[in-house]
Amino acid sequence: MLSPSQELFIKVCGITNVADAEVACSLGANAIGFNFNPKSERYIKPERAISISNQVPDYISKIGVFENANRQYIRKILHQVSLSAVQIFGSEGPDDLIGYEASVIKVFELDNLIDVESMRSYIVDALLLRLRNTSSAYLHSKQFHWDKAIKAKEYGRIILSTDLNPENIEDAIRFVRPYGINVCEGIEMKIGKIDPHKLQDIVAIARSIDFTEDEKLDE
Repeated sequence: MLSPSQELFIKVCGITNVADAEVACSLGANAIGFNFNPKSERYIKPERAISISNQVPDYISKIGVFENANRQYIRKILHQVSLSAVQIFGSEGPDDLIGYEASVIKVFELDNLIDVESMRSYIVDALLLRLRNTSSAYLHSKQFHWDKAIKAKEYGRIILSTDLNPENIEDAIRFVRPYGINVCEGIEMKIGKIDPHKLQDIVAIARSIDFTEDEKLDE
């Protein structure tokens, strides 16, 4: 389950092996993510996810990532892997996300056309916001449509995603002040393999941010 703790929630996604899961846990992640989309380069079979889950602490949330998946498939893997939460992206409406025996994270893509107020209808545990455009020239803190992310905070807990890395993480967190962050592409040495140094840097930066200091400067 997702924790309401005041500490920034850090999810390391795209886990494909035990070593990376152990690194994520040792560096202070709150959750690891398994991608169950067969079309993804980071796809992991349920049996492999079970094996990895059995080797990480119980207090680490195990989150299943699903894209354009039907409810039957999601529920089957949810129970098979004993997931803490399901992260769902697709055309699901608010009613489609009711009834799962786990926390639910609904994914939205941020762009100029998104109607942020539509998020108010989703009664879920968190809203994960990712970018539609991920070109390197676009990845700067205030070009992430973070103004829309701030607006979305009115409707639930916000988890920021999309190529967050040691260079942009501080600006993104300070600007939005989210409930949590989701890291994947920005901390990999190659697809499906974590760079421990990048992850260590991201966690250290994220955990070091003191919003009370920002508030003093604004006075």
